[in-house]
This record gives sequence, C-alpha cells and structure tokens, in this order.
Amino acid sequence: MVNLINLLNQSFPAIVLVYIINALLVLSIIFIERKTPTATLAWIMVITFVPIVGFIIYLVFNQNLARSKINKRTEKEEFITSNAMNKQRRAMKEGNFNYRSSVAEKWKHMITLNQVYGDAYLTEDNDIRLITDGNEKMNMLLKDIRKAQKSINVEYFIIKRDFAGKQLIYELTKKAREGVDVRLLVDALGSRYIGRRFLKDYLTAGGKVGYFFKPKFIFFGIRFNYRNHRKIVVIDNEIAYTGGFNVAKEYLGQKRKFGYWRDTHIRIEGEAVYDLNSRFILDWRYTTKEKIESIPVEQNQNPEGNKSVQIVSCGPEAPKEEVKRAFMRMITSAKKNVYLQTPYFIPDPSILESLKMASQSGVDVRIMIPCMPDHIFVYWATYAYVGELLRSGARAFIYDNGFLHSKTMVVDGEVSTIGSANFDNRSFRLNFETNAFIYDQRFAQKMEDVFIEDMQYCHELTLKDYESRSVIIRLKEAISRLLSDIL
Repeated sequence: MVNLINLLNQSFPAIVLVYIINALLVLSIIFIERKTPTATLAWIMVITFVPIVGFIIYLVFNQNLARSKINKRTEKEEFITSNAMNKQRRAMKEGNFNYRSSVAEKWKHMITLNQVYGDAYLTEDNDIRLITDGNEKMNMLLKDIRKAQKSINVEYFIIKRDFAGKQLIYELTKKAREGVDVRLLVDALGSRYIGRRFLKDYLTAGGKVGYFFKPKFIFFGIRFNYRNHRKIVVIDNEIAYTGGFNVAKEYLGQKRKFGYWRDTHIRIEGEAVYDLNSRFILDWRYTTKEKIESIPVEQNQNPEGNKSVQIVSCGPEAPKEEVKRAFMRMITSAKKNVYLQTPYFIPDPSILESLKMASQSGVDVRIMIPCMPDHIFVYWATYAYVGELLRSGARAFIYDNGFLHSKTMVVDGEVSTIGSANFDNRSFRLNFETNAFIYDQRFAQKMEDVFIEDMQYCHELTLKDYESRSVIIRLKEAISRLLSDIL
C-alpha cells in the first residue's frame, strides 16, 4: 500500500502536466482553430478520454494552413480570369448570354452559384468521354501521353511503385527525353513511396516533380489531413483527364483484396481543359515555387464540342465549401431523381437534410456504396448514415462486384458531376478536391444508364434489412458515427 502511494506521488506531476497540456490543446481547438462544433466536440472527447494517445492522434491528423497562398493568382491571371468571369456573369444577368445548351439555360441558377461562390467559369464547347474501367482509362491515358508534343501536367493523390506506377513513369520519362515539358505533382502522403530514387531516370531525362505538403521531418511531420486528393492530367493544353482513378494495380482490378475496381473518370477536350490546367498550375506553383503562369491558349477552343462544363475546386485554404455547395444545389433542385455513387458517405447535416428532403418530396433518391470497407470506421459510419436515408424513403444499393470507388451524382437526367470529392466531411473541408459539373442531357442519361447497369451487380439494402442488423453492427455504427466528423 505504501509503495502504491509512493508511486502515485511520483507520477502525480507527470499526470498533472499531461492534463494541463490537454486543457491548453482543448482551448486552442475551441478558440483558435476553424472547426465545426461537431468536430470540436469529437476532438475534445478523444483528447480528454485518451490523453496521451489522443494528443498524438491530434498531432498526426490536425494541421493549419496559410490560407491565402495556395490559390493566389498572378496579376495577369487575375486580370484575365476576372474580366472573363465578369463579362459572362453580366451577360447572363442581363439576359444577353447565348446558351449553347438548353439544359445549361435551365440550370442557370446553379451555374450562377458556381460562378459566384466557386469562381467557376462556364465553358460550352467540350467533348467528354465517360470512362468506368481502370484498364480502359490507363490505356487511353498512355496513348494520349505518347502523342504529346509540348507539355504533360500530371497530378495524382496516389501513384504506387507497382507495375501501373512504373508504366506511367516510364512513358513520362520517354516524353521528357524527347523534350516535352513534363511535370509530376503527387501528394506526399498518398504517393509516399514515389521518391527521387524511384524517379531517377525520369529526373535525369528532364522531368520535374513536386511533393504536395511534404513534411520537414520524415517520421514526425506527416499529416493525414489536408491532402491533395485531386486527379488531373493535362496534355498539350488540349486534352484533360479527371475523376476518381489513381495509379496503382488495384485501380486496374489487379489486387485480390478488392477484386474488380469500379470507378469513374472523364476525358475532356475543349475550353474546360484550361480550367483544369489552371488548377494544376496553382497547385504546382504553391508546391515547387516555379514561376509559371496559366494563360488561355487558342487550342483549348473546340468548335465541334457542345457540352457545358464548370470545373469547381475546394480545399481547406479557404472557409468556403464550393463542391459541397454545388452538390446541395443539385439535390435541392431535383424534380425526378438523384442517383449517387460514393465509397464514403459521411455527410454533414446540410447534405443529409437535402437528400432526406428530396426523398420526402417524392424525388427518387438512390445511393450506391461498396460492399467492403477499405477504411473500417468510415465504412460503418457510412452504413449508419445510409440507414438514416432509408428512413426518409431513399433507396440504397450495395455494390457486390468488387470495390466501388466512383464519386458521381446525376440529377433528373440533365446535370451530373464527376470528380475526386466523396460525400464526406474530409472531402468537403479537409482535402483538396476538384469536380466537373456537366450540363448535358445525353451525357447525364448515359450516367443514369451506367448507374442502372451497376444496380445489376448490387443487392438492395431495405429498411427492413437495416433495422434487423445485429447488436455488434449497431455498436460499430454508434462508435464510428460518434467520430465521423474527424474521420
């Protein structure tokens, strides 16, 4: 007993110090950082109940940004983009804008929102190819890279050192040797194994590389939040790719754990290529400090294209949530149906209420999620939120033919979106994302057809099935949902 008392007396100063640090950390979360009330409460709970471990988790996941630097345009860029945007908005407001698409004119309320809130210019001359298979995407991309004459800009969250990653780097290295200006921007966490040793031949050939948010200290400085989740490739300022596919063997269906990988990507020709390239250059310039500018070029124009597109990006460098706001506008404007695919469904209250309201208003709301988790807590939180949608009359489908990683939504067979953003708080507030919003009936109907085809590989999760879930699943849901705002 005496030994125990002595041990407690010796440990008391350390325990007090831990709780003082915890208290200061809690105060900083409450008064200094820009977090939602639910995220603040979640962090306070983690830090309070597991003081030392919670503190370490906080250091790993939390990070503040210099908010004004990433999206800072040069004076020339600001002059060109502001003039073009103001001219377009003025013409629309005064009724003088000549819409090339009847769907775009019908959805001008959403276009205006993306202009005002998302700084997204409307382009109307685009050809878009929908890609739903990883091998098709990879083959098409490599074919376009081999034809490049001037420049290749590549931005991915994940590139791995497997055969898929090696093949991409090999082709980029060949083009760099030919004198093509090649830039490769990867996220320092998602592509953490793509080091300079792996890129030795590429760099020797003249290729350039940038590591987004590379830590100063290898083992301590890495952060799980604020990652560059975008997937953008721009070739010769004429062709662009964006969507959900990264570069690794699992995205080609070559990893046994996941089986077939169902994802969605698009290939674009037209003026929207400039907007995607601008997004790349802003990220590249912030990461590498290279002084390059994003200036419109004539070859972006595509007189044969007829699809209207806005490129909307979001990130934690600003308080706005541009992609989420556009999602909400699509959902609340729906008259017939909302078809949504996402691997992670952890919406904030505004998105969840928008979907519930649409369903309760008679709109056919359907959500498709994967049958297997790649992040266990995220999966069970997704399951919990899907259950809440079911109670509002929505329908849920579990994809059984491998892993569903597709991040898409199509509304009323008229407007659709494809990109890197999931329906979760991480995409809305913590990661850097880019989505294309497409106003075209034929393309939207094609998206609907793909969704319906995917339903053949699903089983429907009914409300009756959900309500009969086991106690263990209910417990997993409860814990995961409690932490959902920081997952």
